[in-house]
Amino acid sequence: MHPPGADTVLVRHGDVNTKSNSVKRYMEGLLVENLEALLADRSIPGEVERRWNRPLIHTSEAAVAEATAAATDTFGVVSASPALTVSTEKARILEALEETAREHYDGGTFAVDARRADKTLPYDSEDLAREAGTAIWEAVEDEFEPEVDLDDPDLTFGVEVREDMAFVYLERIDGPGGLPLGSQEPVIALVSGGIDSPVAAYEMMKRGSPVVPAYVDLGDYGGIDHEARAMETVRLLSAYAPNFDVQVYRIPGGETVDLLVREMEQGRMLSLRRFFYRAAETLAERVDANGIVTGEAAGQKSSQTVRNLGVTSRATRLPIHRPLLTRDKQYIVEQARDIGTFTDSTIDAGCNRVTPDRVETNARLEPLLAAEPDGLLERAEEAAKNAELIEP
Repeated sequence: MHPPGADTVLVRHGDVNTKSNSVKRYMEGLLVENLEALLADRSIPGEVERRWNRPLIHTSEAAVAEATAAATDTFGVVSASPALTVSTEKARILEALEETAREHYDGGTFAVDARRADKTLPYDSEDLAREAGTAIWEAVEDEFEPEVDLDDPDLTFGVEVREDMAFVYLERIDGPGGLPLGSQEPVIALVSGGIDSPVAAYEMMKRGSPVVPAYVDLGDYGGIDHEARAMETVRLLSAYAPNFDVQVYRIPGGETVDLLVREMEQGRMLSLRRFFYRAAETLAERVDANGIVTGEAAGQKSSQTVRNLGVTSRATRLPIHRPLLTRDKQYIVEQARDIGTFTDSTIDAGCNRVTPDRVETNARLEPLLAAEPDGLLERAEEAAKNAELIEP
């Protein structure tokens, strides 16, 4: 919902504002580039104007809803509003609010949220809000009895007055928040055909890190749709980063899985995780990444007890980022639906076939090393060196 004639998207960021001016300037530049890339990728007409604190997307009323949707898919954006741009003259602002009220206010309660950045104007925020409320009331009182509710209104009329222009809007649509993509170093994202790993990758992207997806091919244990599901989630993630070359490295792991199934019972899944981590570390050296991100959550599976995570993490010197570590499964599933990567409720179907009858939940490193096949981590390094780059 937007005012008649809306021609601009008002973009707000959050964590960027906590940075020093030089870092903030750099990050706002990245944010503008990413906004432009999403608009271009979706063929949405619009020009992004870089402004301190408030990037703007100038577009047409016909495209303003699509442009707002693109803005709220951009990492670093806290919220965005489709808005009508007017002059800072109070009379023009009130006129725009009256037109908006006649178009969209048809009953219930209302409030005005007025903000003034330019302190040199001949009115303050309270004056503007008070007069705006009167103007809106008078615009609709012949049609119905308006009602003001400043605590929980049915409709909020927003006004933001900057140095040289003002914006009238009706809604603030949430974005992902975080930091602009590209503001942090890249990480290897271990992706599978399950729900958790793409959500974890998305969370790292939200904090500014481009991801380099790595898929471990489990051979006969992967299931017929295991790789296809993983590639589809990567394709969906790449839509949030059209100006980043998101390609997948397929790491051969089938022979190693066969070996683990033949030679190990208890602790097998932990050794497989160790294989994953060392392969990811080796790949990180190849592509200059600085960490590994996984979809693990504490206690979600036998291999993800706190003790087991500590044991398996020792297979790599790189930090392992686990954005979902403390999250409940229900939350992860909901987020997967929100970002579009949820396909079905089956998680890691291939790995389930590898799981032994007796699982290890309280592992110690030394017994695990004694039980696992010799040269497992060397196998992981060799597999990563033979990883094949594929298009998702």
